[in-house]
Amino acid sequence: MDDTINEEACHTEGASCRKSHHPERVKKDLTTRLNRIEGQIRGIKGMIEKDVYCDDVITQLSATQSALNSVAKILLEGHLKGCVVDRLSEGDHEVIDELVVTIQKLMKK
Repeated sequence: MDDTINEEACHTEGASCRKSHHPERVKKDLTTRLNRIEGQIRGIKGMIEKDVYCDDVITQLSATQSALNSVAKILLEGHLKGCVVDRLSEGDHEVIDELVVTIQKLMKK
């Protein structure tokens, strides 16, 4: 597939065409964490289906949100130390505006 098609598909899906470059150990850690979160979500779904007491479900939701926040923190740190630093060193100062928007998205939660 040529780059023009990849770029076109990327923009029509609303995603950025840039790629991150996480070390394998970080990818493995993030994948493990996300698999655990996926299991937590399935557990919460099961709790609702079994009419588990609301407070217990809310406690599990809170734990899951905390786990998601941990993933976001790891990604944000890597983004700052890698992508942002690289783009700034290339003279791309638009990355700062992008970073502000990203942080605002995280803080809405």
